[in-house]
Amino acid sequence: MINLVLIFVYLGIGLLFQNIKGFPVRIYQVLNKIVINVCLPALALYYIPKINWSSDLLFPIGVAWIAFGCSYLFFSFLGKKFGWSKKLTGCLILTAGLGNTSFLGFPIIEALYGQDGLKTAILVDQPGTFVVLSTLGIVVATLFSDGNPEPKQIAKKILLFPPFITFLLACLMNVFHLEFLSTLQFLLQKVGSGVTPLALISVGLQLKFEKNSKHWPFLAIGLLYKLILTPALIFLIYVVMLKQHSTGIQIAVMEAAMAPMITACILSATHGLKPRLSSMMIGFGIPISFITLTFWYFMVQFI
Repeated sequence: MINLVLIFVYLGIGLLFQNIKGFPVRIYQVLNKIVINVCLPALALYYIPKINWSSDLLFPIGVAWIAFGCSYLFFSFLGKKFGWSKKLTGCLILTAGLGNTSFLGFPIIEALYGQDGLKTAILVDQPGTFVVLSTLGIVVATLFSDGNPEPKQIAKKILLFPPFITFLLACLMNVFHLEFLSTLQFLLQKVGSGVTPLALISVGLQLKFEKNSKHWPFLAIGLLYKLILTPALIFLIYVVMLKQHSTGIQIAVMEAAMAPMITACILSATHGLKPRLSSMMIGFGIPISFITLTFWYFMVQFI
């Protein structure tokens, strides 16, 4: 549970640095680039070659794809209905559509379900959340920030996105049953572990608690979708409609209920999609999610 405590420690460090006179607050831009271009690729190369594929894996993998697809439909509809800007709509699609299935999800799932539960959580995260971010996430970030880019531009952004490149490499390694030497695996794991502290410090450096912020209503809508509607949707599809009853399904619902994905919020901010709102989705979403996760944990006991 120390990992959960560290989440708030890192956020607090970022807030502290933000209020130190003369501190280069914009260093968060450098931290964001390190997270996206170094730490995330390291995680992909460490975890994906170890996955053993089977049809049962479709349920945990499907969580992120379903959640993101519905997020696109939900916020696109609201955006058109209420006349939101493209940047606001894109921000909510990204930040509410992807969950913190690893840095928050892994320690919570491991604490509740042990090492076996962690294996399922990795499936939700790597071929699920991680791939959605690296493909559909890039498409949304590009479309909603740059107007109407050509398909070639979008394809170029995806193919040159470092996490996507390493994802493809990791998949090839999985297919051919290849793994790095133990020393290199240790290095990849250590580099990948830098995601949580660096990303959360970055969020803390950007987070502003403004009572009169125009973002409060949108924050409420985004967190409503992420923390309540998304797990309810997964519960409805998997348990009610498909009649699935297993510990793996419990974990899938719990992962669907996690706070917004840190890296998705960083991707949104780096593309100019309401950076302040993107930070608020993490800064407020993480502490609030502990309350909603308690509710969902009791709910999944009936599965």
